[in-house]
Amino acid sequence: MINEASRKWWVLTGVSIVSFLGCIDLTIVNTAAPDIGRDLRTTVTQMQLIVNIFVVALSMFMVTAGRLSDILGRRKVLYAGTALFGLASLGAGLAPNIPLLVVFRFLQGASCAVLYTSSSTIVSNAFPESQRGKAIGTLFAVNGIGLAIGPMLGGLIVGALNWHWVFLVNVPLVVIALAICSVSLTESKADTDVELDWPGLVLLALGLSGVIFAFTFNDTFGWGSWQVLGTLAVGVLALVVFVIVDRRQRFPLIPFKLLANKLFLSAVTAEFSLAFFYTTALFLMPLYLSTVRHYDELTIGLMMLPTTATVAVLSPLVGRLVDKVGPIIVLTTGFAAFTLSAVLQSQFDAHSGIGYVAAAFVLMGIGWAFVLGPAAVAALSAVPQRLSGLAVGATWTFHNFGGAVGLALGMTLFRGFGESALRGGLATQGATAGPWTAEVVAKPGSAADLLQQHAGLGQPAAGDLVDSLFAAGDRAAMLLLVGTSLVAMVTIFVLGRLRGRDQGQVAETTQEEPADLPAS
Repeated sequence: MINEASRKWWVLTGVSIVSFLGCIDLTIVNTAAPDIGRDLRTTVTQMQLIVNIFVVALSMFMVTAGRLSDILGRRKVLYAGTALFGLASLGAGLAPNIPLLVVFRFLQGASCAVLYTSSSTIVSNAFPESQRGKAIGTLFAVNGIGLAIGPMLGGLIVGALNWHWVFLVNVPLVVIALAICSVSLTESKADTDVELDWPGLVLLALGLSGVIFAFTFNDTFGWGSWQVLGTLAVGVLALVVFVIVDRRQRFPLIPFKLLANKLFLSAVTAEFSLAFFYTTALFLMPLYLSTVRHYDELTIGLMMLPTTATVAVLSPLVGRLVDKVGPIIVLTTGFAAFTLSAVLQSQFDAHSGIGYVAAAFVLMGIGWAFVLGPAAVAALSAVPQRLSGLAVGATWTFHNFGGAVGLALGMTLFRGFGESALRGGLATQGATAGPWTAEVVAKPGSAADLLQQHAGLGQPAAGDLVDSLFAAGDRAAMLLLVGTSLVAMVTIFVLGRLRGRDQGQVAETTQEEPADLPAS
């Protein structure tokens, strides 16, 4: 029996299920891609398209989904997005060919834009302000686990069943979530009538899709290709026009004056930097464990547990901490943990102790827990309730953009420094480098075999070269993460100090105590 006292917890349960599914689908297909490729006889480019089209769609519709939830009603939009996600998952699981699978993956990404933006605003509205941090911390603990265990869960499902069930498993869970939400959710939306900014919607979708496509598929087509340069040019031009046009709208899709709010700018900085960090780290961590340590899939999954378990355990506790001390201190601490984790990971090699590796992964989990939920709390606290959907949509757009930029830059550094180390190692071995060296770096899983084939090296020498090239590339990428985490930490700390000074001046002027949250 659902009463008013328990309703908020039922809301949190139902919303957490759909949000969890959306986060898993962001990463679960990575480990299913090889099985999809074998079954549907895809090319490498098609396989990458299946994985990355989700992110492109997610980025295109994030702000729009948040705005629609504010205008039409958050419960109504959540129902529509969840139903579309379930149908898209069913379609993807039953897709007989690549074109249909890509279409349904795009629809999954578009619907997940709704799940991400509506979920946190609904939970925020369901709980009193004194419990908001705890509730959102719990929600984002679930989200963080979904993001982190996606690759491992995908491997387990494909191993036990087949790739179709990576998508089909969503359908019964969507039905359960809708059943819970139907008896617990109450409607909420903006308290004033606003209109949807259609010119801004089209321009933002075109701009974000162009830029995200270029950063996502540069590895597939190359930075100098017409596909990447063309979409990047169109995307940048559309974003410039969007800024010009949207400033003149009565109800702009993104009120740029929000960026003058120091708390909201802190949330944007945190979201961008968080995704910048974990997209690169989550790519390199399993790669290190498989390529350098030669662990199997199950062992790799167990080795990733220090990160995911830390997120799960700490996130609710971090939510309570935010309720007490505010998000700025917590966010700063989170990026300090990220910095230490990246420093430790930059020193990984074949002889790193298990305790050392686990400590680096735990620090990443601490950073993740201290940033993911508190960033959402900061964004929601920085705006009036009627703009909560817009605030979450805007910060998650920066989140997705940060992930695309981080992975692109991180992998560029990894390949560049890895190939340089490989060429130096080949010269030491008296072997001649060639165009095939780029393939060795791009395919670390089969790098030793390629070295034996092209350079005529024995297994021990080839293995040593693979370890050295990975260490060089990993060190460069991790030092990039050290730098970005430090910049984020300092930026958020400075914004927090400036915000505190501004509140003090307002309090002195009005002879009142400074408010806990900034005025909207």
